Amino acid sequence: MKTTPQAVFRKLAALYERMGIAYDAAAQGLGLSCSGCADNCCRSFFQHHTYVEWAYLWQGLEAMPEDRRQEYERRAAAYLREAREALDRGERPAVMCPLNDDGLCGVYSHRLMICRLHGVPTVTVRPDGGRQTFPGCFRSQELCAGREDFPVLDRTALYRDLARLEMEFLGSRLRQLPRVDLTLAEMIVSGKPL
Repeated sequence: MKTTPQAVFRKLAALYERMGIAYDAAAQGLGLSCSGCADNCCRSFFQHHTYVEWAYLWQGLEAMPEDRRQEYERRAAAYLREAREALDRGERPAVMCPLNDDGLCGVYSHRLMICRLHGVPTVTVRPDGGRQTFPGCFRSQELCAGREDFPVLDRTALYRDLARLEMEFLGSRLRQLPRVDLTLAEMIVSGKPL
């Protein structure tokens, strides 16, 4: 029996819930809060890598009123122009996410994995045994300075489960489609992935 996109999206929503629990535990253990932060993670230049998240993002976009979605599409096009200009100058883009509405995510329940996990220190163990670490946002790094006992969110199982959902979502198309390496703005401007 073929898996439907909606069945995969339900599993993705459950995985996102697990991510939230893991993030909250690490943030609370660190004493990390975004409240009053001078920086904004929504200005980070993130690349996203899965069709399943791209499609789920579009499920959220399609559920909103058309005028609101069109505004996000307009902002996404502006984001791409600003990001290209920064890249042409040899700079890493620091452009506000097109889905940010006065500090709040316009598709909060459909936001992608990196948007959910950025901020706290993390580790990921690759299939070859190598470890990738991220020290967390600047506020997180300040909270960790001089400490050896700070919590680190292990993303390994979360990434593995997301990869499984990607395989389930794509099925036989998995090896036929190009790899995803897009900003959220590119995902919006490009439209639904499949």
